[in-house]
Amino acid sequence: MEKNIVKIVLTGGPAAGKTTLISRILKEFKQDEGWRVITIPETATDLISGFGIKPFGNCMSMLEFQDYVVADQLHKERLALQAAQVVPEPNVLIVYDRALLDDKAYITDAEFEQVIAKFGLTTETAMAKYDAVIHLVTCAKGAEFAYNLGNAARTESLDAAVEMDDKTLRAWSSHPNLKIVDNAVDFEKKIRRAMREIFRVVGRPEPMDKKHKYLIAMPDMNKLVVNRGAVPFEMTQNYLVITNPRIERRIRKQKNGSEYLYFYTEKHLMEDGTMWDTERPISAKAYESYLLEAEPELQPVHKVKYRFNDKRQRFEIDVYPFSRERAVMFAYAGADEAEVVPPPEIEILREVTGDPEYKNKTLARLQRL
Repeated sequence: MEKNIVKIVLTGGPAAGKTTLISRILKEFKQDEGWRVITIPETATDLISGFGIKPFGNCMSMLEFQDYVVADQLHKERLALQAAQVVPEPNVLIVYDRALLDDKAYITDAEFEQVIAKFGLTTETAMAKYDAVIHLVTCAKGAEFAYNLGNAARTESLDAAVEMDDKTLRAWSSHPNLKIVDNAVDFEKKIRRAMREIFRVVGRPEPMDKKHKYLIAMPDMNKLVVNRGAVPFEMTQNYLVITNPRIERRIRKQKNGSEYLYFYTEKHLMEDGTMWDTERPISAKAYESYLLEAEPELQPVHKVKYRFNDKRQRFEIDVYPFSRERAVMFAYAGADEAEVVPPPEIEILREVTGDPEYKNKTLARLQRL
């Protein structure tokens, strides 16, 4: 069977949201639904932190450093394409955390051509390797208050972040499928806009805008699996002890086919009362380490999430082990939908959108619906 392989580059200046977007991609594109996500990490960071190869500290020039970066990038990309052919899933999404043209932001155009020519490439052939490029604009442009939320160790100044964002955008500006996602809206909407562009590239229906939350009578989930194609995903969420009164921390384990994915999330309370979430994938080892910081007064929230589509609307039903008679349903509708119309198998008890009694943190404390 011929594979459907889609290659998307995530780029942008510092603190743009790439890590959170990768987490969202891993959440949305499931093995159970025929997808495999292969992520290629940022090469320069790997070389500096893992090998000590760096373009400063009397180690080497930036131009010499790019030889190492391009060689490593091309090696990873070849491995990713080989892996895409051997994994069992028919659809493969390869996500690049920066890629070849990002290197152009650190040297002159002539120097970049000189480096990639050693590997038999030109700017045009390098561009052609990728189906789409999503440029996430740095928070330093229009969302300065959030610049350091996701990385306390960030060293670039706001001005340096803006300059690097401009150079990176210029480097990719001639790609025929470049999408720019700016900071004109809040961070969650920014991530949803980026996801919408990714869904368009891969040819899947775009995520819906309107979200409602309902308390429902427990439906026959087996019938929903058979009749509606509902796909179940096991999840466990733990809240961590508070180390900063304005930051809520949590971790999540999520089954993905026969494997598990792990995520670390921070929810920041801003001065104006709004919330700003950052999330990143973590390793199983890091997840186990974070479990040692679990809030002792809150129990883990275990659930099975069932996801399905019906009449242009998307539904998710969360089933908890502590409730046999009730469940929680999320309904997502398009902006032009007048109301949510659930399938007849669903009995809505009441809408609980925004009700703090049905937030996961409350459920972690009460363990009841």
